[in-house]
Amino acid sequence: MSGQLIQFVNCKILRDHKFILDDFWVRDGKIVDPEKVFFDEKIKADKQVDCHGNLIVPGFIDLQINGGFGYDFSTGDTKKALDVVSKGILAHGVTSFCPTVVTSPIEVYHKILPLIRKKKGGKHGAAILGCHCEGPFINVAKNGAHPPECILEYTDGFKSIEETYGDIENINICTLAPEFNNSEEVIKELKKKNIVVSLGHSKANLKDGEEAVKNGATLITHLFNAMLPFHHRDPGLVGLLASDKCDTIYFGIIADNIHTHPAAQRIAYRVCPKGLILVTDAISALGLNEGSHSIGQLKIEIRNKMAFIAGTNTLCGSMACLLECVRLFVEATGCTREYAFEAASLHPAKVLGIENQKGTLNFDSEADFVILDSDLNLVSTWIAGECVYEN
Repeated sequence: MSGQLIQFVNCKILRDHKFILDDFWVRDGKIVDPEKVFFDEKIKADKQVDCHGNLIVPGFIDLQINGGFGYDFSTGDTKKALDVVSKGILAHGVTSFCPTVVTSPIEVYHKILPLIRKKKGGKHGAAILGCHCEGPFINVAKNGAHPPECILEYTDGFKSIEETYGDIENINICTLAPEFNNSEEVIKELKKKNIVVSLGHSKANLKDGEEAVKNGATLITHLFNAMLPFHHRDPGLVGLLASDKCDTIYFGIIADNIHTHPAAQRIAYRVCPKGLILVTDAISALGLNEGSHSIGQLKIEIRNKMAFIAGTNTLCGSMACLLECVRLFVEATGCTREYAFEAASLHPAKVLGIENQKGTLNFDSEADFVILDSDLNLVSTWIAGECVYEN
């Protein structure tokens, strides 16, 4: 109801990197400063919600998710996939996400990208922040689950980007390999259009990575995966975490303990905690255990709860939800719960430049939040101050 003032009581709120015991106020989809309510408006809450001592944390933001619940964004009915996945991930505390399209034929981009429009969240599902195009401008030697016959180089600079994607208006993140010719032009042009440049599926050395960051790249796609392994003489893209030639670099971590070993998670956390972002890289098998699945143009088979390209031992995305990644990351690194929650909310909001609206529980920000019990089980998910999922 418009104008309704809701007061959440008996709760612990994550604010300014720590939990505080305080009431939480929401009105018209925004988080309210109670002092203004008490002293300026002199009114009481229209509705009170007892949280029974539970935690309130910012809604999670997943920057890399390929699909879920039997649907893949890169194939089939994209509109149906968006509806099903955006609704399904509410049960995992995700209130905003970037649907990810993997390397595909050019005609697929022209068909699908116009459909992945930004959309506000609500009972229908999590907010769509724009598309994450993972490829096709990647290194075929680090293709992972990307079909090599669809991989391209930007031989004509930014013109190659425009001709391949067609509609770039809905793109929010673009993963590319920075070691190719014309990288400087491409990265600078993408940045001018407010598209986040992420480095991944690459054989780039550290110098290539530093040059890309200088030109405007701000993110690394699923750190450690599909890139040169760390080497003490040339640490590659991993070395950007400790480079003295760039400020904080953000990087995705798939904390499912399959794609990234707990020890590797600890290294990344200790070296560059400000830049760490938890992502799922979830595929169509998210929320399911068995069955026939796909990621883009490739078939998937599930073995021992792990997803592989059919007939190979190549991992091709995760089956873990973001809340599970939060729990596993806390166990793997020993970090505080506060930090892990911010790695799934505040940090992704920062790399997208939306930290004043999402990823925080500061006053006047959007009231997208999650209520969890002390064991980090989801109690409910809220978007714009409305309960959109209740366990």
